[in-house]
Amino acid sequence: MQRLPRVDPATLVGAGKAREIAAAAEDLGADTLLVFNDLRPRQRINLEKIVPLPIVDRTMLILDVFARHARSREGKLQVELAQLRYRQANLIGVGTALSRLGGGIGTRGPGETKLEVDRRQIQRRISTLRRALEDVRKQRANRRAAHRREPLVALVGYTNAGKSSLLNRLAGTGKNEAFVADRPFATLDPTIRKAWLGEDLSVRVADTVGFITDLPEELVAAFRATLEELESATLLVHVIDASNKDWPRQARSVERILHDLGLDEKPVIRAFNKTDRALEGPTPDGVTISARTGAGIDALRRAIAVRVASPAA
Repeated sequence: MQRLPRVDPATLVGAGKAREIAAAAEDLGADTLLVFNDLRPRQRINLEKIVPLPIVDRTMLILDVFARHARSREGKLQVELAQLRYRQANLIGVGTALSRLGGGIGTRGPGETKLEVDRRQIQRRISTLRRALEDVRKQRANRRAAHRREPLVALVGYTNAGKSSLLNRLAGTGKNEAFVADRPFATLDPTIRKAWLGEDLSVRVADTVGFITDLPEELVAAFRATLEELESATLLVHVIDASNKDWPRQARSVERILHDLGLDEKPVIRAFNKTDRALEGPTPDGVTISARTGAGIDALRRAIAVRVASPAA
């Protein structure tokens, strides 16, 4: 880590620090360099000249995690689209070094470059993926129309806050439980289950992809079809990991993303999850629960029932 008055436009960290990193990598026998920041194409090229290792920046790492966790066809389409959009935005050519056809007598110079071919191939694949995801969007719209009579409650929150565990607890899904894992981005595909709030009141509960601070634009664009579930929701339940001391920053990040998606006017209940582990300081404004033990779930059901019956309550 280092503190700089400004980011170095050539190498991100400065040439001296880059050489220091290269020496440390050689001493450690490292095979990959991970950079917490997002790299510009020129910064990556210049860093690779000094540090001769594969370089993975923040967005590349997030996309790789998404790719590992995508299980459904829709999830895989969305991740591939995000990867291609990122690659398209970071393609860069260096003069005629990428030329496919050399210049010669009677020609007008270098022919079509590999860069141009790559761009065209990527754009063709992006167009194909967009059409496939547009079909997914239409299918979702048809399903939403068929279930319009039942209110939709969407679980939103920072990644790994326990949304899938809460869905299972609310729905009592048994064999059809949503996938749960103690790792970031375990859920990429929206899962919808029916949950009973009282004798004559039921809702559909949707588990959605987890958010993260500075969510890459490529992911927001690629997951548009999935995030449309939030637009049709009657109520949002913002699930917060109360055992994480950094929860206030995580909650603010989720609120910013909801604002960017135009969803900050939706009625919201804050559900502070994992309170069986820890919840330091005064009780925050919201419902305290534990999806693992079931503590506070009845209170959350009552709160959802009140807000669904009267969204302005």
